[in-house]
Amino acid sequence: MTEMQRGRAKYVIGPDGSPLTVADLPPSDTKRWVIRRKAEVVAAVRGGLLSLEEACQRYTLTVEEFLSWQASIDRHGLAGLRTTRIQQYRA
Repeated sequence: MTEMQRGRAKYVIGPDGSPLTVADLPPSDTKRWVIRRKAEVVAAVRGGLLSLEEACQRYTLTVEEFLSWQASIDRHGLAGLRTTRIQQYRA
Protein backbone atom coordinates (compact mmCIF):
# COMPACT_ATOMS: atom_id res chain seq x y z
CA MET A 1 0.00 0.00 0.00
CA THR A 2 2.77 2.43 0.80
CA GLU A 3 6.45 2.71 0.02
CA MET A 4 8.58 3.52 3.03
CA GLN A 5 11.41 6.03 2.89
CA ARG A 6 13.61 6.22 5.99
CA GLY A 7 10.80 5.04 8.26
CA ARG A 8 8.23 7.31 6.62
CA ALA A 9 5.76 6.55 3.85
CA LYS A 10 6.47 8.19 0.45
CA TYR A 11 2.78 8.05 -0.40
CA VAL A 12 -0.53 6.71 0.89
CA ILE A 13 -3.79 5.93 -0.81
CA GLY A 14 -6.04 8.96 -0.52
CA PRO A 15 -9.79 9.00 0.12
CA ASP A 16 -10.51 8.90 -3.62
CA GLY A 17 -8.24 5.89 -4.18
CA SER A 18 -5.36 7.78 -5.79
CA PRO A 19 -1.81 8.02 -4.41
CA LEU A 20 -1.34 10.94 -2.02
CA THR A 21 2.08 12.49 -1.31
CA VAL A 22 3.08 15.32 1.01
CA ALA A 23 3.03 17.64 -2.03
CA ASP A 24 -0.62 16.69 -2.68
CA LEU A 25 -1.78 17.60 0.83
CA PRO A 26 -3.75 20.79 1.43
CA PRO A 27 -1.63 23.94 1.93
CA SER A 28 -0.64 24.69 5.52
CA ASP A 29 -2.60 27.97 5.45
CA THR A 30 -5.91 26.27 4.58
CA LYS A 31 -8.88 28.12 6.09
CA ARG A 32 -11.78 26.35 4.36
CA TRP A 33 -11.88 22.71 5.39
CA VAL A 34 -14.03 20.79 2.90
CA ILE A 35 -14.65 17.06 3.27
CA ARG A 36 -11.94 16.05 0.80
CA ARG A 37 -9.21 18.07 2.55
CA LYS A 38 -10.09 16.70 5.98
CA ALA A 39 -10.13 13.15 4.60
CA GLU A 40 -6.72 13.67 2.93
CA VAL A 41 -5.15 14.79 6.21
CA VAL A 42 -6.68 11.84 8.09
CA ALA A 43 -5.43 9.42 5.39
CA ALA A 44 -1.94 10.97 5.54
CA VAL A 45 -1.72 10.48 9.31
CA ARG A 46 -3.16 6.96 9.23
CA GLY A 47 -0.79 5.94 6.43
CA GLY A 48 2.31 7.38 8.07
CA LEU A 49 2.86 10.25 5.65
CA LEU A 50 2.60 12.71 8.56
CA SER A 51 2.58 12.13 12.29
CA LEU A 52 -0.36 13.37 14.34
CA GLU A 53 1.86 16.06 15.85
CA GLU A 54 3.10 17.20 12.42
CA ALA A 55 -0.43 17.39 11.05
CA CYS A 56 -1.70 19.38 14.02
CA GLN A 57 1.24 21.77 13.85
CA ARG A 58 1.12 22.15 10.06
CA TYR A 59 -2.63 22.88 9.98
CA THR A 60 -2.98 24.57 13.39
CA LEU A 61 -5.38 21.89 14.60
CA THR A 62 -5.93 20.63 18.10
CA VAL A 63 -5.51 16.91 18.69
CA GLU A 64 -9.19 16.77 19.67
CA GLU A 65 -10.24 18.37 16.37
CA PHE A 66 -8.20 15.89 14.33
CA LEU A 67 -9.48 12.96 16.38
CA SER A 68 -13.06 14.13 15.83
CA TRP A 69 -12.46 14.06 12.05
CA GLN A 70 -11.06 10.55 12.36
CA ALA A 71 -13.96 9.35 14.51
CA SER A 72 -16.51 10.88 12.12
CA ILE A 73 -14.96 9.00 9.19
CA ASP A 74 -14.95 5.76 11.19
CA ARG A 75 -18.59 6.12 12.22
CA HIS A 76 -20.21 7.68 9.17
CA GLY A 77 -17.72 7.63 6.30
CA LEU A 78 -16.83 10.79 4.42
CA ALA A 79 -20.36 12.14 4.89
CA GLY A 80 -19.60 12.37 8.62
CA LEU A 81 -17.18 15.22 7.87
CA ARG A 82 -19.94 17.49 6.60
CA THR A 83 -20.48 20.56 8.73
CA THR A 84 -23.84 21.47 7.21
CA ARG A 85 -25.45 18.23 8.39
CA ILE A 86 -23.48 17.74 11.59
CA GLN A 87 -26.61 17.38 13.73
CA GLN A 88 -27.58 14.23 11.85
CA TYR A 89 -24.30 12.50 12.65
CA ARG A 90 -23.61 13.55 16.22
CA ALA A 91 -25.45 12.12 19.18
